[in-house]
Amino acid sequence: MRKSAQTPAAAARLVAGPGKLIQLVATFRRETAAMKAGRQVVAGVDEAGRGPLAGPVVAAAVVLDPKRRPKGLADSKTLTAERREELFAEIMATASVSFVAASTARIEALNIRGATLWAMSRAVAGLNRQPDVAFIDGRDTPPGLACEAEAVIGGDGLVMSIAAASIVAKVVRDRMMRRLAQDFPDYGFERHMGYGTPEHLAALSRVGPCAHHRRGFAPVAALLAAQAAA
Repeated sequence: MRKSAQTPAAAARLVAGPGKLIQLVATFRRETAAMKAGRQVVAGVDEAGRGPLAGPVVAAAVVLDPKRRPKGLADSKTLTAERREELFAEIMATASVSFVAASTARIEALNIRGATLWAMSRAVAGLNRQPDVAFIDGRDTPPGLACEAEAVIGGDGLVMSIAAASIVAKVVRDRMMRRLAQDFPDYGFERHMGYGTPEHLAALSRVGPCAHHRRGFAPVAALLAAQAAA
């Protein structure tokens, strides 16, 4: 069974974050309801890196232990890099986790949506506890899953398992981009993680794309077309 649903923002819980800022923290309500309905193993799935001009897209699947849930799980984009690393360590120590990277070549072969769904499907299949249901951040569910799937728009800020997956995917991808920065120091990957910042665009204009740039993405494609026409 596959369906798309949007959980109201009211389902998220407000807490005081670092520096006494208020941030939305995802809840375990959807997972609890699924388990009460007989789906004992519940996974959350999310990705990091759909928008950048370079590097892989990384998908993660997480099955949280209901009795050992890290506190403060939230959409990875709302957390500092330091807090993401702390939560990543807690998730890895307490949950069943799987993550898969879709390379630039796969992105170019399948397009970014196809590569993302491919990585999500592989991440779910790689869990050491196969889920009865997977909650997927966004509008789409990956094809070929061996379990029920439900797409949740804005799920990384609402559903705790998806929030955990968003943190894992983001930390893993950022580490990959920092390693790429060592091999390709001209672009500043360690600072912008491949996104189209002014610094990145200036570097692209100056030295051109490397093997890890997504040639189908507009700024890179436009640069290549201009170079071919010159």
